[in-house]
Amino acid sequence: MNNKGRSYYLIPYYLWIALFVIAPVLLVIYYSLFDLDGHLTLDNYVNFFTPVYMRMMLNSFWYAFLITLFSLLVAYPAAYLLTRTKHKQLWLLLIILPTWINLLLKTYAFIGIFGTFGPVNSFFDLLGLGEQQILFTGFSFVFVSVYIFIPFMILPIFSALEELNLSLVDAARDLGASGWTTFRRVIFPLTVSGVRSGCMAVFIPALSLFMITRLIAGNRVITLGTAIEQHFLVTQDWGMGSTVAVFLIAIMALFMILTGSSRKGVRHEK
Repeated sequence: MNNKGRSYYLIPYYLWIALFVIAPVLLVIYYSLFDLDGHLTLDNYVNFFTPVYMRMMLNSFWYAFLITLFSLLVAYPAAYLLTRTKHKQLWLLLIILPTWINLLLKTYAFIGIFGTFGPVNSFFDLLGLGEQQILFTGFSFVFVSVYIFIPFMILPIFSALEELNLSLVDAARDLGASGWTTFRRVIFPLTVSGVRSGCMAVFIPALSLFMITRLIAGNRVITLGTAIEQHFLVTQDWGMGSTVAVFLIAIMALFMILTGSSRKGVRHEK
């Protein structure tokens, strides 16, 4: 009776997954089988493996890797310091607060900051460096993306560090291990699950960015996300846009499976 009751409670969950996850993916796969004239074809999948789309895919992976790497380099020390400070909840709230602001508003704020008459260029003028082109560059795209994604990297790492048994750190120091050796051999291996979760939370959405790419990087950064946007909104080639989306979904699913299996392996070893 209890099992039947539990299965009834799962019905809304299964309906939600079916309507808002499975059905949209199947619809995207369906549209990918048609060309611009509405004819059934597999040419879209053949065209995806041309140099143009391969370059876009490499760009997507490269920029997603850079965003994830810089987010990790900033987030890990920040999370570590956060565990050592007083008023942790207040600092966590300040880190989470920017995620409550609309993404479009934050993006436009950076357009003003990095713009020709923005505060950054005004500061460069004071230093005698003159006006610099900051917007519509790969640097500005990575910088803004790291700012937006960094809370999602800090939180899982902070959670892993909070669960760390400090007696192990003390034991390593008592045995004569240096600060770097203690971090490399004790702290980081025991918090790698948080690092994996943070990397997954950043890398997967960074692969499909298009709004930030368009507004901050302009035409300097072309990724699979911008290709999908162009095909659906500009060229009206829904078939090719859906094909790119199918490959992007497959890449994300593969990445989630690989990271999930590696986490299970770590738990099994423990």
